[in-house]
Amino acid sequence: MTTVVVVFAAPTPASAAEDWYYLCGVYPCQTGVEVGAAEGVCMTGPASTRVCVKYDGDYVYVLDGKADGNAAMGIIDSEKGIGRRYCRNPHGNGTWARCNFDWSESGKKSVFGGVKYDHISMYYEFLWSFSNN
Repeated sequence: MTTVVVVFAAPTPASAAEDWYYLCGVYPCQTGVEVGAAEGVCMTGPASTRVCVKYDGDYVYVLDGKADGNAAMGIIDSEKGIGRRYCRNPHGNGTWARCNFDWSESGKKSVFGGVKYDHISMYYEFLWSFSNN
């Protein structure tokens, strides 16, 4: 007699693919971990979304500054390596979320902030650029 055991395991958060935006299969997408405060250089974008970048560590912080039911977004475009990264804060108005990306230190990066409306649409604006960080 042969016994077959099949184990079904849910993927761990680190290995689970993010699928909250249609480009998440093309570019890295992270749902930020809720944190109490942000560090780094900061600017405010549309819908009172505040984005901060801590250059040392490649962290992106996103504040949801408006009670509108939409997730706040921080986006980093890069000339080198991976072209775009998305950081989502779905934790609600007044909360900060932190994403931990690993980008090339060389080349220009552009920071955008805004809101995600649904699986295929978001509104965001350019905030600032930085290089060699």
